[in-house]
Order: sequence, then structure tokens, then C-alpha cells
Amino acid sequence: MAYVSKHVFTEKQKRYLKIKRVLDILLALILLIPASIIMLVFAIWIRLESKGPAIFKQRRPGYHQNIFTLYKLRSMRIETRDKDGKALSDQERMTLSGKVARKTSVDELPQLLNILKGEMSFIGPRPFLINDLDSYNEEQLVRFEVLPGITSWTAIHGRNNQTLQEKYDQEIYYVNHISFAIDMKIFFKTIGLVLSQKDVEDHVTDGRIAAEIIEDDK
Repeated sequence: MAYVSKHVFTEKQKRYLKIKRVLDILLALILLIPASIIMLVFAIWIRLESKGPAIFKQRRPGYHQNIFTLYKLRSMRIETRDKDGKALSDQERMTLSGKVARKTSVDELPQLLNILKGEMSFIGPRPFLINDLDSYNEEQLVRFEVLPGITSWTAIHGRNNQTLQEKYDQEIYYVNHISFAIDMKIFFKTIGLVLSQKDVEDHVTDGRIAAEIIEDDK
């Protein structure tokens, strides 16, 4: 079923969303070269430390619930079970390079490509899992009226200490009040969190079945 947009933005918000897209492209282009150098270093480290591709790919719902492939630097081993067949926890699968990449948010850098492709923004609701689509109520679907982001309103409000439903509700506020001012607040607060390495990890897949969240390298 095709997505039906029901949210009405103000004229000022509509103008800002167009400007925001231009700013996203310009900033992504500026960051692409230095980010590529950092990603190359981590990609080599990841490949030396564990087998499998350096880039983790996962399909997630984005703008108007269109499904896109999100890119991240892989932070876990691809094996989901040990040699005895026992399921491995996220902590057991985490690599050293992955821990560093997550703590510094370097694992998010490949999403610059998602931004340039028009699938993401620097700031917007974090794209959750496809399996979560049935868990939204009608009001919470407003999160799909804007591009998903690398950082979000939820991220600066203790995202790892919130339930999934609380995160959804945070994004209702963001979309309803979207503006340059609120995006700047998120931008600078995110920089502070990254520098302090406090609550910067994306726990979207925590507690999920590994077989459901791993994307094959196709």
C-alpha cells in the first residue's frame, strides 16, 4: 500500500526543509574527503581483526516508509554462534575496532553516502528496523514525513535510557517543531556528546534476534 502523507507543515517549515536538504548536501561533500580517510583506516583495522566486509548494510524504512539500505562500519563479528552452537551476545561479538568506532561515532560516517543519495539527513528521526513498522500508532507515523537522520532529537535526550515507544514520542515533537533553531540545538549537543563519548551508541538492534538484523553482503 502506498504511503499517504497526512501531516501538514507550515509554509516556513516547508521552506526550511528545502534549505536543509541543500545544507545536507554541501556539508556531506565537505566532509567526504576527510571522512573517507578515517573510514579507510577503520576498514583496514576491521578486516584485519575479523572476517567479513568492513561495511555493515541493513535495510530500514525511511522517508514515507520507503525502504533503503543504511551503511555503517561493521562493529561486530559476523559469527552469531560459537563453535558449540551457543548464541553469542552483542558484547561477545563486539570487536575492539567496533568499540572504538561506536564510542567515537566513526561507525556512522558511511551514512554520508546515504545523505548524498537523498535517503538521509544529518538530523532527523533515527531509522529503526523494518520489523518495527507495525509498532507505530497513527500519531507516531509522523516520523516518516521527514528524512531519517544520523543524529536526532532522541539522541540528545538520553536515547539509550528510553523505551522504543518513548523514542517514537520524542520524534513526534521533533517533526511538529522542525526548524533551523531545533536542528542547531541537536547539532551542537550531538558534538558535545561525541566529544564526551557519552550515550553516543545506536542501540536500535539491542535485544533483537541476530538472524533478523544481519544483512548479507550481496
